Amino acid sequence: MRRVLFFGIALLTATWILPLSSGLADVDDGSKITITSPQDGAKVGDTFELKYELVKGSKAAHGHVYLDGEPQKKFPGTFKGLSKGKHEIKVQAATHDHELLTATDTITVEVQ
Repeated sequence: MRRVLFFGIALLTATWILPLSSGLADVDDGSKITITSPQDGAKVGDTFELKYELVKGSKAAHGHVYLDGEPQKKFPGTFKGLSKGKHEIKVQAATHDHELLTATDTITVEVQ
């Protein structure tokens, strides 16, 4: 009986919490991000500048930059000393409170 009651409470909690937590990220506020340089598929040196345009919707404040899935904290605008090979760069819109929005753009570059 305890097992059934515990399972029922766990299931009820999961059905309430999971929809709430999934709604915290990836809000569509009408923003749009476009990486303007380098172009997708570009061959680049180990140091290059990343440029992107953010069209702010109702909540967007700035973009978060990711290199190969890793956040680039306080990204200065230039990648330096990247290893040779392919790398994925993603920029995602975020609010002042760093809540992620749905607006993203992703490119792949090859460091020569």
